[in-house]
Amino acid sequence: MKFLIVGLGNVGDEYAHTRHNIGFDVVNAFVQKHEASFRVDRLAYVADVKWKGKNFVCICPTTYMNLSGKAVRYWMDKEKISIGNVLVIVDDLALPLNKLRLRPSGSDAGHNGLKSLQETLGTMEYPKLRFGIGNDYPKGHQADFVLSKWKSTEEPMVKLKIDKSVEAIETFAVQGIATAMNQVNNQDFSL
Repeated sequence: MKFLIVGLGNVGDEYAHTRHNIGFDVVNAFVQKHEASFRVDRLAYVADVKWKGKNFVCICPTTYMNLSGKAVRYWMDKEKISIGNVLVIVDDLALPLNKLRLRPSGSDAGHNGLKSLQETLGTMEYPKLRFGIGNDYPKGHQADFVLSKWKSTEEPMVKLKIDKSVEAIETFAVQGIATAMNQVNNQDFSL
């Protein structure tokens, strides 16, 4: 069984560890936990993880957010991974900081990375793990907010949710999406 685990984000130091790059941070945590490492490859940073008889191709696209679909399509085709075995980790403004939401499909909800995937793949029918980043910003400052770093008061919750996201990836692969959804969707994470 082969899975494509996709973290959405932007390359470059100025974007590192911002709210918009949480997909990169989650995939990086998964790769580190399983003692693998990234290499620079076509359209993405790529790491191969083997765990419990499963193969994970983990990518962080280097195409910038609004062209993420190109990288996902390339690696799906190259590795012959079906769309049901793709899991995309993405930041979500509509969810509070203490929430994760896993769904087998769903709209792009105005997210440029998901919009690119939908255009490139021609469907919304692929699993997404949405990482709530909250929406505590003044009207008209959404872009500044998503590209900002976490507040020090938020970091313990972010760390907890990264760990829970890594567990959700593992559950998704080993026990299926329904079990993984039960594990995270109705949780209000607290410290």
